[in-house]
Amino acid sequence: MAMMKSARSGMRSGGRYAARHAEPSKAPSPLDKKPINEIWANYAKHKDKTTRNYLMEKFLPLVRYNAERIHTRLPDEVDIEDLMSAGVFGLMDAIDAFDLERKVKFETYCAPRIRGAILDELRSMDWVPRLVRHRTNKVDQARQQIEKSTGQPATDDQVAQMLGVNSDEFTKLKRDSEAKSTRSLSQRTFASDGGREVREIDVIRDETQSNPLSDMQRRDMKELITKGLSRAERLIVVLYYYEGMTMKEIGATLDLSESRVSQMHSSILARLKAQMQYRMRELEPVE
Repeated sequence: MAMMKSARSGMRSGGRYAARHAEPSKAPSPLDKKPINEIWANYAKHKDKTTRNYLMEKFLPLVRYNAERIHTRLPDEVDIEDLMSAGVFGLMDAIDAFDLERKVKFETYCAPRIRGAILDELRSMDWVPRLVRHRTNKVDQARQQIEKSTGQPATDDQVAQMLGVNSDEFTKLKRDSEAKSTRSLSQRTFASDGGREVREIDVIRDETQSNPLSDMQRRDMKELITKGLSRAERLIVVLYYYEGMTMKEIGATLDLSESRVSQMHSSILARLKAQMQYRMRELEPVE
């Protein structure tokens, strides 16, 4: 058991390296001359590190084979080397648990172990809970069954009836079954003219950065609106539109009556409207 834990620790730190070198080229091992059954019998008896490493190297191509078959059904964002690194742990477990007396070829015995380790890794990488995935499959299967039998797109009422749920429960199922996806910011977007790969993070819009043109337009608009206003009139605009204060509260702040504040506000709007109309005439193209 201690040997297995030590091996797992070493594989976690060098899993990618081992997966990337699934077919190592090295000098022949003395074990190559021995029958494979004799090697298995020796390992089952002694559990020595040398024999285990030999078996790992011998059967590493099985990890690549199974990882590539699973990878063909996955999105491009999934790195095949991550799958191979997980498959190495499945291979290691298979080597430690293999029993010659079962009269089964090791290649046949280890394949489910390797695939199981890869699928476990995929489940751990999936950020969507398994319950949500299960609900998604139920909705999809019901919808497909209805469409096959009727030849028309299935309605929500038909799917809910087939699932045996009420409208509220179906709304929750439908919400959970909606497509969800994530994107890596380091994912390649396109290649630039210089051959350098452009990633998502290189082209993502930064909302915190100011646009000089927008800043200039806002500054011009502010000068246009506040041009010719007295200090009290500017305060009324700021307190009413930016601070959300009522006319009564503004009057108490400026020591004015509510009716006077309302009159000044109406006068400000009339002047601003006139200024904007004049400016629109200035911007009209000359015929």
